[in-house]
Amino acid sequence: MHDEPTDAPAWAAPRALGPLNAVVELPGSKSLTARELVLAATAAGPSTLAGVLRARDTDLMIAALTTLGARFEEDGSPTRLRVTPAPIPFPVSRSERPTADATASAPARIDCGLAGTVMRFIPPLAALADAPLLLDGDDAARSRPLGPLLDAVSALGARVDYLAAPGFLPVLITPGAPAGAGAANAPANAVAGAGAGNAVAGAGAANARAGAGTGPRGLAIDSTASSQFLSALLLAAPLLPGGARITPTGRVPSLPHVAMTVASLRERGVSVEEPAAGAPEGERAWAVAPGRPAGASTTIEPDLSNAGPFLAAALVAGGTVSVPHWPASTSQAGDAWRGLLPQLGGTIRLIQESDGAPALQATGTGALAGIDADLSAVGELAPTVAALAVLASAQGRTSRLRGIAHLRGHETDRLAAIVAEARRLGAPARETADGIEVGALAAGTRLRPALLRSYADHRMAAFAAIIGLAVPGVRLDDVACTSKTLPGFTGLWGRMLASASPAAPGREAR
Repeated sequence: MHDEPTDAPAWAAPRALGPLNAVVELPGSKSLTARELVLAATAAGPSTLAGVLRARDTDLMIAALTTLGARFEEDGSPTRLRVTPAPIPFPVSRSERPTADATASAPARIDCGLAGTVMRFIPPLAALADAPLLLDGDDAARSRPLGPLLDAVSALGARVDYLAAPGFLPVLITPGAPAGAGAANAPANAVAGAGAGNAVAGAGAANARAGAGTGPRGLAIDSTASSQFLSALLLAAPLLPGGARITPTGRVPSLPHVAMTVASLRERGVSVEEPAAGAPEGERAWAVAPGRPAGASTTIEPDLSNAGPFLAAALVAGGTVSVPHWPASTSQAGDAWRGLLPQLGGTIRLIQESDGAPALQATGTGALAGIDADLSAVGELAPTVAALAVLASAQGRTSRLRGIAHLRGHETDRLAAIVAEARRLGAPARETADGIEVGALAAGTRLRPALLRSYADHRMAAFAAIIGLAVPGVRLDDVACTSKTLPGFTGLWGRMLASASPAAPGREAR
């Protein structure tokens, strides 16, 4: 776990003073924004993106793609962008190269912050650049796994030099051949293994100039630590002569995010063949045909994962919370709230707002149920589910969240963080091999006030906000980390709570 220092005063998580009656409009999906930015930057023609999330993660992605030669211009609003794609090989911007005490050959630097999408989606593109790129990020980013993906980048012909611990940031990626020839001619059927050592020079780098064929590139990758490894290769695959056939060597968590990547590629005309249903692990392959994505005009859906804490607030405080513009069909993992929140004691309806827009409405009474759920496909929702499970424990309910061992490699070790903060509140929580369990509090026992830690993790900040609805005296050390994916979180949260009716006081967790 990581607990980034902050000088900001602790945030007092506000209590709900009664049942809510709120409509919460949310900005664009972080996951969709990241994919659309990459596709627009690598497309065959210009694109216009509406509903773009402007947050730390996505601004870092824009900066990274700008370094690779794409151009982004605001079109009347920060959330509407005109995108001019970069040529291939990507012309690395000299303006991004260090100037103080640096030579003309100093590599350009990509700041990944703590954004998994930046540190995973950019490396395969770096193999197609015309100059080296140095990737680094926040201190906590240096413990997020990258090794299998960087082995795949090496197999694409690039040289990968680890500047600290092998398999982690910071890393220097040097294209393996001039003008992207390595990407075009590195041998097919290169396999990304689990190589160690501080420098990995792919076989592609040695053989790129030998004129290997341009059939589909065969890549095998261990994506058990993150589905972003697979998505990163899928996004780069159509840029490779011959395309690619990508085979994960084991279980892939968060498969809805892979489906989102595939859907985004197909919407821009890229042909993607998915594995047959029921194909065994190690034999499932995604085949991507060559050809740059088409330019497009795209409107990005609201972030359904970020909707979770607001919808959960209705279950805790009672009343209703609606999130407008909820898509009837979507690839976002957050659509799973429609099935999860009823298991926790809420009622969910898809309704029409007065303007005709669809909205998801959550209704609750303050009475919570425990849950036993496999969240392997939607692990990013786990901290919000866990917050409701902790509050349910104060009502005598037990919960078990399964299939989320991969959360140990997210912004922080989320399983350890959830258990630590639950125990800080007095809830009987423990880690399991692939998740967490939260026991029921003894009769007459209440959750206690506490200063909760965010670990610089926006999902853990939301965890604290939900707990604070029902437990007086909860504070959070760093609410500003929510700017990673949801700038203005505290304002949205406060306006939602302002809709409460003071005539019916909120339920205090016992």
